[in-house]
Amino acid sequence: MNTTTFNRRDFIKAAGATAAFLPTFSVLSQEYKAETIGPAQDQVNVGVIGYGAEGQILVDAAIKIPGVRIKAVCDIWPYHRQKARGLGRLGHDVTSKTVYEDYREMLEKEDKNIDAVIIATPDWMHAEHTNYCLKAGKHVYCEKEMSNSLEKAASMVKAQRETGKILQIGHQRRSNPRYMHAINRVIRESNMLGRVTHAYGQWNRSVAPFIKDHPRLDIPIETLQKYGYENMEQFRNWRWFAKYGGGPMVDLGSHQIDLFFWVWDCVPISVTAIGGNDYYNRQMNDNVMAMYEFKTKEGKINRAYYQVLTTSSRGGFYEQFMGEDGSLTIAEIAARGNTVQREVRAGGPEESQWVEFAKQGPVVQPKKAVSREVTSNVAVDARVTAAADGWPLPVDLLKPAHMPHLENFFDAVRSNNPKLLNCPADLAYESAVAVLAANTSVAERKTIYFKPEEFHV
Repeated sequence: MNTTTFNRRDFIKAAGATAAFLPTFSVLSQEYKAETIGPAQDQVNVGVIGYGAEGQILVDAAIKIPGVRIKAVCDIWPYHRQKARGLGRLGHDVTSKTVYEDYREMLEKEDKNIDAVIIATPDWMHAEHTNYCLKAGKHVYCEKEMSNSLEKAASMVKAQRETGKILQIGHQRRSNPRYMHAINRVIRESNMLGRVTHAYGQWNRSVAPFIKDHPRLDIPIETLQKYGYENMEQFRNWRWFAKYGGGPMVDLGSHQIDLFFWVWDCVPISVTAIGGNDYYNRQMNDNVMAMYEFKTKEGKINRAYYQVLTTSSRGGFYEQFMGEDGSLTIAEIAARGNTVQREVRAGGPEESQWVEFAKQGPVVQPKKAVSREVTSNVAVDARVTAAADGWPLPVDLLKPAHMPHLENFFDAVRSNNPKLLNCPADLAYESAVAVLAANTSVAERKTIYFKPEEFHV
C-alpha cells in the first residue's frame, strides 16, 4: 500500500523546481492575473465565425482582454448577425458592413484586418472553418469538440502542422487556474492524494423541450439548405443529430473526460458505455454512462467513470479524483466542488502532515477541523470509513470561465509560438478519440479497445 510521507525539505525543493512552469495564482479573495507573453498593447484583430450562445460567451470574454479587438463577425442566422452589430456600441470595429453570412466572404474582404479567428459553429463545421482559416494565414481558437468525425478532427491537426499557425481547442479547464493548481501542485508536486486509482465525472441536466423560435426569426429554407440543414429544428438543435453533433456525451463529456488524460498523462486502453433515449427520442442518446480503463506509464491500471444525464439535474456537474491518501472534488463553478479530502486510515498521512501542506500553499486548512477520535463508548460499524475533512483549494477564478484559455491563446498568437498553448490540436485529438468511441460503444453494445497509435495523427 502506498502511503505519503511528507518531507518539508523535499516539498520546498519540489515547489522551487516547478515554479518555472506554474502560473501566478491568486488567493480566493483576489482575481487571477495571467502572465501575458508579449506586450498587452500588441493589438490582435479578431474575426468570429458563429455568433450563437457559445460564440457570444467567447466574445464576451475576449473583449475583456487588453489588446483584443473584434473586427468582423460571420453567422448564417440574421438574428445573430443583428446581435453582433451591437459590438460596435462597445467600441469594437463591427458595423453592418463587417457582419457577414458567408465566412469565405468575410475572410476575403477582411483579410488584412484579421489576425485570428474564433470559431464557435456546430461541431460538424469545425474542420471546414478551421482548415480554411489556417490556410488563409489566420490563427484559430476553435470550440470543442474538434469534430463529430475523427477524420475531420485529424484534418485539423494536419492543417495546423502544414501552416504552422496557432490552433487552440476550447477545453478551457486546461487554462483554469484552479484546475492547474489542483493538478500541478496538489496531485503531482505534493502527491497529497497518493496514487490516484480512480476518477469520476458527471454532468446532469433536467429535461427540457427542444428549442423553438418564432417563425418570423426563421432562416429562409433556401439559406438553410445552402449550408447543409433541412430545417430550422436541425439548425437550432444540431447536437441531437448524428450529421451535426455527438449528443450530450460529446457536447458535455468532452470537457470532463479530457481531465482524465491530463491527470494521468496517458491515453485509455478501453471504454465500455451504455446509454439510451429516455426522453427526447432523437438520433443521439440523451443519457450515457461510460467506464474507461487507463494504463499509466508505470504500468498501473486506473479506471474512470463518467455519466451525462439530461433527465435529472441531481448533483449538477463536477469531477473527482480518488487516491489512497486523499481525494479531490473540483468543478468549473467553485461552489460545486473545490476541496481536497484526507483519507483517515491506519498508516495514512496524519492531519499534522496536511497542516504542513496547507502552510506551503497546496490547500487551505479548514477553519474548524473535525476530530476523528473514536471514544470507547461508541460502536464503530466495520463497513463504514470515517468521513473525510474537506480542505479547500486556495485558488479561484474571478473571471469568465473561458477568459484564461483565450488569454493563453492570444499570448501564443503575440509570440507566434504554438508551444505556449495549453490545449493544442494534437492534444485535443486524443480526448476526441476517447469521447467519440463512447458513442460507438453504446451503439454497438460492446467494449471498444484502443491501440496507442489511434490517438496520434
